[in-house]
Amino acid sequence: MKGDRKYIILFLLPTAFLMSVFLYYPFFKSLYLSFFRTKGFFDKKFVGWENYERLFTDRLLGEATLHTLEIMVYVILFQVGIALVLAVMLDHITRLQSFFRTVFFFPVVISGTAISLLFVLFYNYNFGLLNTIITSLGFEKVLWLSESNALKAVAIPTVWHYVGFYLVLFLTAMSKIPTDYYEAAKLEGISGLQKTVKLTLPLILSDIKVVITLAITGTMKVFEFVWVISRGQNGTEVLGTYMYKKAIVDQNFGYGSTVAIYMVVFGVLLALLANRLLKSEEFTY
Repeated sequence: MKGDRKYIILFLLPTAFLMSVFLYYPFFKSLYLSFFRTKGFFDKKFVGWENYERLFTDRLLGEATLHTLEIMVYVILFQVGIALVLAVMLDHITRLQSFFRTVFFFPVVISGTAISLLFVLFYNYNFGLLNTIITSLGFEKVLWLSESNALKAVAIPTVWHYVGFYLVLFLTAMSKIPTDYYEAAKLEGISGLQKTVKLTLPLILSDIKVVITLAITGTMKVFEFVWVISRGQNGTEVLGTYMYKKAIVDQNFGYGSTVAIYMVVFGVLLALLANRLLKSEEFTY
């Protein structure tokens, strides 16, 4: 047992080192910088809690938070919802299931930046695919990235990108359900939609909670879709782009780090709230 422990520690050390370098060090460095007012890399002045007090009066931060929450609603309703519906449909077929799983998962392996550039071409007012189709049908062109449409336009590729990832998670959870349960349900006359609602969904409730938590924390990190498609303009500023502008564009690493800490705390609180709301007696099998 002692020998095994040495090998376990040996294999864990590289991961612990990488997490320390790329996760814990940046976090604590951001926490340290959040107590300073900075201009560039070298001009740094200790200001205590001033940056945190500024959070409560920053109107732009409030707007970025609301935009992030709106995208989060779209992600939970449509990204998780579509993935769950597709998983239920695929779980009922045996032929071509691997094919459909691969097709739906494929967008996950594509760079978010590449997908964003693709949607920039879709949304282009003059020669974009969407306006080309609309004008060919006899309708007026639409300014897809106007202030009233831009956030929804950005949300579409954000939702589409990770549907396949959650689909695979749901299918994996459903594959672990013993077939005896379904056979018993069939004997009781439970089939079709009733079987899904009364049996499948309750049995994968813990997995649904995990997926919703991943969706919430993932939305807090949305950046490339907004930055490439709209640069955070026309009502699309989210927390990721706002932090980037403050830290990199304005060279205010102190306040940018404060916004980063705010994002972490806000994301953790939302994830805890979601788990609390979804807390219920879970089935075991």
